[in-house]
Amino acid sequence: MENSEPFEEQSFLTVGEVADKLRLSRMTVYRLIKSGSLPALMLGKSYRVTQHDVQEYLMSANVVPEPENSPEK
Repeated sequence: MENSEPFEEQSFLTVGEVADKLRLSRMTVYRLIKSGSLPALMLGKSYRVTQHDVQEYLMSANVVPEPENSPEK
């Protein structure tokens, strides 16, 4: 889903802030960015991630449990 919020009004997070929010290591956040799973902007030598992109990542990572009545093998 495209973010319709104007660029100037978007909230940007550092890799460390994203890691803290998601309770991940900074290296894991870098891997998500490198793989394209988490969009980011590179400003100089630092990455910035929008709050919207973090929320979108969490929504896409949502796991739907299988029904308990599934036939056993």
